[in-house]
Order: sequence, then C-alpha cells, then structure tokens
Amino acid sequence: MTSPSNPAPNPAADDLSGKELGGFRILRRLGSGAMADVYLAEQSSLKRQVALKVLKRHLAADETFVRRFQREAEAAASLVHANIVQIYEVGQIEHTYYIAQEYVQGLNLRQWLDRNGSPDLRLALVVMRQVAAALAKAAQRGIVHRDIKPENIMLTRTGEVKVADFGLARVAGPGNQTHLTEVGMTMGTPIYMSPEQVEGRPLDPRSDIYSLGVTCYQMLAGRPPFSGDTALSVALQHLKRQADPLENHRPDLPAPLCRVVHKMLAKNPEHRIPSAAELLRELHRLHTTHVGDAWPEELPGVDPDACHTTAIAKNEATRQLEDLMKTSSRATVDQPRKGLWIAGGLVSMALGAAIAFATVRETPLLTDTRESRPPFPRQETAARQWYSASLIGTPEAWRSVIQYFPTQSYWVNRAKQQLAMIYLREEDYDRALELFRELASLDEIEGELRAFGLAGESGILTIQGQYEKSAATVERLRPIRDKLDARMRQFLYFAMRRNQAKLGVPTPTEWQKWMEKHFPEAG
Repeated sequence: MTSPSNPAPNPAADDLSGKELGGFRILRRLGSGAMADVYLAEQSSLKRQVALKVLKRHLAADETFVRRFQREAEAAASLVHANIVQIYEVGQIEHTYYIAQEYVQGLNLRQWLDRNGSPDLRLALVVMRQVAAALAKAAQRGIVHRDIKPENIMLTRTGEVKVADFGLARVAGPGNQTHLTEVGMTMGTPIYMSPEQVEGRPLDPRSDIYSLGVTCYQMLAGRPPFSGDTALSVALQHLKRQADPLENHRPDLPAPLCRVVHKMLAKNPEHRIPSAAELLRELHRLHTTHVGDAWPEELPGVDPDACHTTAIAKNEATRQLEDLMKTSSRATVDQPRKGLWIAGGLVSMALGAAIAFATVRETPLLTDTRESRPPFPRQETAARQWYSASLIGTPEAWRSVIQYFPTQSYWVNRAKQQLAMIYLREEDYDRALELFRELASLDEIEGELRAFGLAGESGILTIQGQYEKSAATVERLRPIRDKLDARMRQFLYFAMRRNQAKLGVPTPTEWQKWMEKHFPEAG
C-alpha cells in the first residue's frame, strides 16, 4: 500500500509539459525510464534546447532514489568529453529534482540499426572507437557506467557518437562502495549485463567492456549473443554460455575484429581486454590493417599510443549498411515457371527487408524526384551526406547524395539502393525498376549490389507479369549466388514458400520463428 509521502505513479498527472521548472520552459516529454522522465525544454537564459531529466515524483520521497539520482548528476557532471552527453545544470525545486543536459538530436544506436541494418567494418569501427573513448574518459575518473547498451549510444546529426544516461554509474574503488544499489543489485539491462554484474559482485571498468562487447556483437551480428524469454534465462547465459562465433553471422568481417569482440565477452574479467584505452589501440590496429586509409584526422580521438582521451569530433566514414541482396537461391533455374517463383521470393525478401528496416517515422514519397537541387542541406563530404541521409531516411535525403556528389560512385550507389527500397515499399515500380537496373549493371567489384539490383529487377518484372524476362534476370544471378550468405538464401527459400502459399510478406518475428524451427544450427 502506498503511503501519502510516497504517492503512486500517475503518468498523466505527473506530465510537466507546458510548465516552468527553474529557468527551463518544458516543451514536451521525450521519454520515460524507471527513475526519471525526460523532457525537451528551453533554457530561458541561454535560449537553447536541453534535455531535462526529472526524478519521478513517487520516487522523490525515497532517500535512496534521491541519492542515486544525485550520484548520477555528480558522476556525469565530472565527465567533460565530446563523446559523453554533457551535463549543464543540476537543481531542486521543492521536492522536484532535475538534471539539465545536452539535447542530442539524432537516433540512438538501436533506432539506427532498426532503420539501416548492421554496419560495415568502417562504420562499426567509428562507432566502437567513440564509445571506447567515452569509457576511457570515465575510467580515468574511476567511473563505471553499468548500463552500456544500444539505447544509451546516441548518433548525432553531425556524426558524433555520444554515451548517455549515467543513471546507474558509480565510482569504483574500495572507498566508494556506497551500496546504494543493494536493493536491486542487478540493476541494468539483463541482455547487456556482465557476469559479475549479474552476480552482484563489485564492478570495475571491465564490466563496461563486457557490456560494450554485447552491444558490438548485436550491432555486427544483427542479434545479441544471448536471448531468452525471461531476464533470469538471459542472466544465466551470461554466466554459463559462450556466444556463438561472430564469424558465423558475419563472414565478411576480418577475423581479428571478431576475436576482439569475443575477448570483450570473456566471462572472467581477467581474460577480457583490460581497459577502454587498450581497446582503442586494438581498434586503431584493425583500422590501419583492414580499412587501409589513415586513422581519420577529422575524428581526433584517443592517441592510440599515449592513451590521452581528447575530444572526438565528427563521424567520417559511413557506408551503406544493408546489402539486402547478399544472397540468391541455390535452386537450379531450369524453366520460366521456376524463375517466376524465385523472382516472387526475391520480391518477398526485398519487401520483407523494407518492412524490417522501415524508417522510424512515416516518410511520404515526394512526387518530383528530379528537381535540380534537393531541399536537403549539403554536407562537407559524400560520406557525411550519406550518414545524414541515414538518420533522416526520406527520399529527398537519399537523392541529395546522388545530386550533390554525382562522381562519388560508392556513396551514390548505396543511396540508390536505399531509394529503390523506398520506391518499392511505396509501389512506385517504374522508378524502383530504373534504379534496380542501374545497380544490376555494376561491375564485378560490386557483386552484392549487382545481386540486389538483379533481384529487384526480377521481382518487379514478376509483379508486372513479364515472367520470361524475370526468369532470364534470375539466370544472371547464377554466377554469383553461391558466393552469397547462406542465411539469406534460407530467407529467400522461406519467402518463396510464403509467396507460393499466398501468405504475404513474412514479418521479422515470423522469419525468426521459422528459422529457429527449420534451421536451428543457423542460430
């Protein structure tokens, strides 16, 4: 039973939108967590937008939660770094406790992955590097974040990666064991907890290395290393089970990167990469060896030799992430009717991927796609233009890459890929077909995009009833199909079966259940 001094939560009554709090005018609620509500507000004195985190009213009467909330403010305010969300002000008005912090415009990593799919090597290293830089800074101050996960990794519109929400942070060390979390010693998010966090043992910065390893595994593989129906089942896997080899999900990644991720996931902290600074050195070596170009100067981060954390600026290299048609069918195409079913399956796969990676908000298709200059602002480089488009996801955003940087074929082709998916989703088949054919005509170096283009072309021809042309297009996939990912070939087969049975496009959940039933060895 709730006492008058500790009232039950009432989300509608507790909404502060439209009110004034200190020197902040609260505009709207952005979200709500276990401890606090987060609002978009305007700081009247400086005329800037901030994110205002307000401790929930029913928790403000509990001294434990107030102290934990204040501890977050103290921990985060001591961390001044370009890759950590900045704290501007901490305050209390009567029994309302708040933290004013930097308002980050963009997407969190989970949202970005839902929209764009798993990143390629270069972008993955950029994200990992900046998060590691933030953790290195926190470790210098003896601070353990304790809740590293995709939702707490922000990708800004300017290309920075920022770590948010030090709500569970604590200062490590024997003299700082405040025991504020003993009421719920496994606070955090079970999917990302380190084994020692699951068991309620003392934590040090290596716990954050483990959680980042889980996050990186999910970012690269498209799924977390452990999952289950309950928090307990996931927690037990963190304690007992080894993650499936990352190479099984991403054979395109260099083996040393996979080894780094698995070393981050070591059950025993003594066997992990020992620090974020050491992780940064590993990432530097991977970048130099496998990306080839120089460690980007426009992303001045941690000196891999001196390990001094400095400001990390803007994201440099971002690539197209969802090579949708990495695959084709192993089935032999001997006659036009078989080609029809395969093409139908390809359409189902393309549509399924379009649904799975649909934008976070509705993005209506503009009718005029050939205006001389799109309204989307120009960025400094094609890579930045593509990255900005990936955050917005509108047709004009993707067209801006093509129109502003027509000679940058790498980024242009990947913008065309995304634009073709939008047209396909909107059933604008003529424009989609034009782009699919452009991609299908690429040379052998762009084999995955060629497969994507051929699959899309075949599918639209099937929709239009041009079955013989569709089957002929599928034939052009044969020389490259066996080089493509087996998991996606299985998805193609599944899509074909659904298409034949007139069941429609499989949802991601249906696809996962079907895979677990028929291909358990694929994970």
